Amino acid sequence: MSKRHSHGLKLSHRRRRRFHRPAGTAQLPGTIQPQAYSAKPKIRLMQYGSVPRAVDDRAEQPREQLRDIEVPEIGDLVHQIAKSPVTWLDIDGLGDADVIEQVGKIFKLHPLALEDVVNVHQRPKVEMYGDYLFVIARSHSEVDGRTEADSDVDALDMRQVAMFLGRNFVITFRERGVECFDEVHRRIRTNRGRIRESGADYLLYTLLDAVIDEFFPALEKHGESLDSLDDLISASCEQDLIHRIHNVRSELRMIRRAIWPLRDAINTLIRDSGDLISDETDLYLRDCYDHTVQIIDVIETDRELCADLRDYYLTVVSNRMNQIMKFLTIIATLFIPLTFVAGLYGMNFNTNVSTLNMPELNWTYGYPFALAVMTATTLAMVWYFQRKGWLSS
Repeated sequence: MSKRHSHGLKLSHRRRRRFHRPAGTAQLPGTIQPQAYSAKPKIRLMQYGSVPRAVDDRAEQPREQLRDIEVPEIGDLVHQIAKSPVTWLDIDGLGDADVIEQVGKIFKLHPLALEDVVNVHQRPKVEMYGDYLFVIARSHSEVDGRTEADSDVDALDMRQVAMFLGRNFVITFRERGVECFDEVHRRIRTNRGRIRESGADYLLYTLLDAVIDEFFPALEKHGESLDSLDDLISASCEQDLIHRIHNVRSELRMIRRAIWPLRDAINTLIRDSGDLISDETDLYLRDCYDHTVQIIDVIETDRELCADLRDYYLTVVSNRMNQIMKFLTIIATLFIPLTFVAGLYGMNFNTNVSTLNMPELNWTYGYPFALAVMTATTLAMVWYFQRKGWLSS
């Protein structure tokens, strides 16, 4: 097995993360028990929006507020949260059940929703809990330790993102490795776009849009990989090509599992979000929905191309095997009459008993005569094969 293939198999096992429920008695609904591999959370609080000035302030324009801080202890969160047009609490890492429980108590989040936050096998969905929405999406991140030689092996790992949308707050719980929110943080700090001029529903749209847009570079990479594989199959037929095709198809299947239910979830946000999402934000969510449809179309096209490339690879391998078998068959066929002549004269009959017992054995030119017969037979057969076109590739 080649080093490249072996490393690809190891990386594939490392990438595949199965969900395992803890052994023992069945847990009560709403029990928060993070996965063993979950990282410790990092809490970041952002508050922004236009706050009315004091009564004695003669300025007519409202005061612009922006607050971006790290929260080292969850106990400090109660004192940090104040009345603000939009509050975004971003929790990176799901490895501390106490932190998640206390956030749930502060914002009065349902225990069943918090259970889905730590059980990271959830499919994308939207659920309504009274006066707030619960949204789950899946983002991708590249596997750590990936090298340039592994450009066509398993390189993606799906990570869960859970979001809560309230009247004036958004809470995000994400697995470690989801980095698409960093750009949203920068846009808020630098006041790019209309995020700081809009409400919490627009922030939810921006976060969903960031998750969805992260899939386009991955699909572009897979499209380039499939094009290069097509060229490699035509030029050569390396043994690891079929494994690389399989790995690309596996990654496309992972993306499809993340995007397909997310399309339905966004559609639910557009239709059944109540008054938590404004009509203006609905227009932007429709753009998100359109992006998911585009991604699904690209995925289906690339999956069909993977299947075509796999069939093309097998056809090329079969054709080359037929060429090899044809060549070996021709070689064996050429040696059949030679073996017959050599075996015939190798019987060594006694010419002293009868003149019919191979008189050529005592003939001076018997050996050159046998070689000449073999040579003439071989040349005649090669000429015949060439005339029939059996020697052409």
